Amino acid sequence: MQFDFTTLNAQQRYKLLGATIVPRPIAWVSSLGSDDRVNVAPFSYFNVFGEDPPVVAFSILNRSLEDQKDTGRNIRGQREFVVNLVSEENLAKMNVTAIDFPPNVSELSEANLHTVPSLHIKTPRIAESHVSLECSVMDIIALGKMRSMVLGEVLAMHVRDDAVIDAERGWIDTTRLQLVGRTAANSYTRTTDVISLHSIPLDSWKVSS
Repeated sequence: MQFDFTTLNAQQRYKLLGATIVPRPIAWVSSLGSDDRVNVAPFSYFNVFGEDPPVVAFSILNRSLEDQKDTGRNIRGQREFVVNLVSEENLAKMNVTAIDFPPNVSELSEANLHTVPSLHIKTPRIAESHVSLECSVMDIIALGKMRSMVLGEVLAMHVRDDAVIDAERGWIDTTRLQLVGRTAANSYTRTTDVISLHSIPLDSWKVSS
């Protein structure tokens, strides 16, 4: 079956993309408001896009044209944020922070989360996260009227000690991080079911004539 996106509405396109481009890592973003209140919210339209400079990006869907998400407003004001990755043990807490709380309610308190200081930026990271990326804003790009994409340069990465195999070489045991990804609708997947597949050198491959 084929789906002509030029004839579909946004909700239909969202459901099709979300059900097929999987799994998606989750950006559990902490940000600071103008009053220094910490906001935490998850976004599954997220990934890494480079290493020189190191770039991550995630997109925010606003509630309406007049009602922006707290994360987007905070990032535009502070020009920084932290991406905290989600492990299986924190999945339920992440889900709590996805609730559409009013601005005077702390997602951290409701989810029983704690913060620790970052290295380069004022915005704190989530203490319970196994991986956190401190980011400064590179650009914010409008994607239509309702969605915007945030590009961030990674200034520092924090990884739980027992997952680091060789710090100098940058070797991480990903399975120990117990990270999860988003799939369709309200479904998530573990990243511990791994298939190893080595790259094939050209000189060992017989090219078909």
